[in-house]
Amino acid sequence: MSESTVAVLEAAYDKSLVKEILAAYEQAKQNYYLGGHRLSAVEGGRFCEAAYRILEFVTTAKFTPIGDILDTERVAKRLSGLPGASYSKSLRIYIPRALRVVYDIRNSRDAAHLGDGIDPNLQDATLVVSVLDWVLAEFIRLSGSASADVAQRLVENLVTRKLPVVQDFGSFPKILRTDLRAGDYVLVLLYHVGPEGARTSELQQWVPSHMRANLRRTLRTLESKALIHRHNENSLITYLGQKRVEVERLLDPDKGALGSD
Repeated sequence: MSESTVAVLEAAYDKSLVKEILAAYEQAKQNYYLGGHRLSAVEGGRFCEAAYRILEFVTTAKFTPIGDILDTERVAKRLSGLPGASYSKSLRIYIPRALRVVYDIRNSRDAAHLGDGIDPNLQDATLVVSVLDWVLAEFIRLSGSASADVAQRLVENLVTRKLPVVQDFGSFPKILRTDLRAGDYVLVLLYHVGPEGARTSELQQWVPSHMRANLRRTLRTLESKALIHRHNENSLITYLGQKRVEVERLLDPDKGALGSD
């Protein structure tokens, strides 16, 4: 989680709740992308408990202590009755309803499969992580502790999908797959860095040494196929490029795609 995201949230909400919600968020996302779909839903429930407490904090300046039983129905009912002139509909209605869906999945669906034998854990976890993205982005947007453009950038970065097949070492994103061609390697990097894109000089440092000599040709080829957009020295992945990464499973962290001895 970026330091700026943490700073924005801590400036607006109780620090212990920010720590709790971000820890649950990161664990839910990591479990999801590593295939731990049931665990992802469990962490989603933990996220919801922190989020409900943030809603309490925002509207009453206090919250149910962490560790105590949280009456989510009571919290949601009280929020829905708050005056619209004082509190946004997102705080009163949208966030509580979104959290209810995740909470119910954790409580009701985790231990059971559909009657036709289809395991619902993947579809449930996919819904859970999407809702978590949206709720956390809403808390950033509603924090009021960042300018509109900064909040927008943080939200966009937040909802950009990142997989553990890319590991950050400081400012160096290392791709843990050794089977990617140059074009796909660059697409994975641009997918990972999100809407800000990357400068050619950065990509030159990040790609393996054998891809550096022809990097500019690689970028031109990707742009000719509308997979990236280049502006001056900056390259950004397009919607078509994002689709290729996802459809071709270029960020799939399964064992067969990782380097081996």
